[in-house]
Amino acid sequence: MSSTSPNANVTSPAPSTPLAVDPMAHEMQAVDAAITERLRSDVVLINQISHYIVSAGGKRIRPRLVLLFANALGFTGPERFTLAATVEFIHTATLLHDDVVDESSLRRGRQTANAMFGNAASVLVGDFLYSRAFQLMVSVDRMRVLDVLADATNVIAEGEVLQLMNMHDPDLAVDDYLRVIRYKTAKLFEASARLGAVLADAPRELEDRCADYGRSLGTAFQLVDDLLDYQGATAELGKNVGDDLREGKPTLPLLVAMERGTAAQRQLIRHAIEQGEIERLDEIVQIVRSTGALEATREAARQEADKARDCLSAIPPSQFKEALLDLCVQSVDRSY
Repeated sequence: MSSTSPNANVTSPAPSTPLAVDPMAHEMQAVDAAITERLRSDVVLINQISHYIVSAGGKRIRPRLVLLFANALGFTGPERFTLAATVEFIHTATLLHDDVVDESSLRRGRQTANAMFGNAASVLVGDFLYSRAFQLMVSVDRMRVLDVLADATNVIAEGEVLQLMNMHDPDLAVDDYLRVIRYKTAKLFEASARLGAVLADAPRELEDRCADYGRSLGTAFQLVDDLLDYQGATAELGKNVGDDLREGKPTLPLLVAMERGTAAQRQLIRHAIEQGEIERLDEIVQIVRSTGALEATREAARQEADKARDCLSAIPPSQFKEALLDLCVQSVDRSY
């Protein structure tokens, strides 16, 4: 990991390999190199914060989707690395802003940037990463790329506001909860998959199928993230267990538990969501587990992953398609 010292040499972020045998290892190293190169700024604090958060690693699923779809459809030009870095910058910017809004203190097993450097600096460096992402996408010189990513960043912002409006609302409808996921999380998965097809000049119908894959995979991924807040451990998750409840987020495990639980259990969860209270977290976790809410949430994720898998039928066989199929399984079966 890179040092946070203002005079430290910049080092490449540690690559993430969600696949057991990773056919993309070399290409992901190239993406990490592009990320490191394009993060450089003459402003010391920008270097400190942006490298601090990017060097924490992460699953790098979004840039991986750009590469996998581009390769699966026969495109091997250098633009794929530029756009892979671009979507990671957009994702990283959203993390910086999210952690400020949510007052989070831990991400990927380390202190959040806002905990380390303060809210104002984190927000402003998030803005830098957004603007750097737009510099990168312009450099590809394709109007369709600009169209896809401009739309994605706008929808993500709408999702952030929708989630803010839904905080502390125990009466949130499941459809409204899923809408936030599709805007806030799945949209960038969708855009990443679509970009691979755009680079390959795929027909619009195939481009849309690739985007559908990304949307469903992203939805599955977030559903599992939400259930892990009530099933995982802090050391595994890299964030504090119960953070969603503390923030007053009415996620699917809680909504299902309220629907299936007793009147007393329902009232306990309602109060916790309304107040952002975690003093009785252990009781709530037990309710979520005993009502089968975790299994129901994972099954909802599995259905989304199945939709994603079906979208690959038009993709020709290759190691890249196999990797995309593997992501469908891993998005649901993971424990962190």
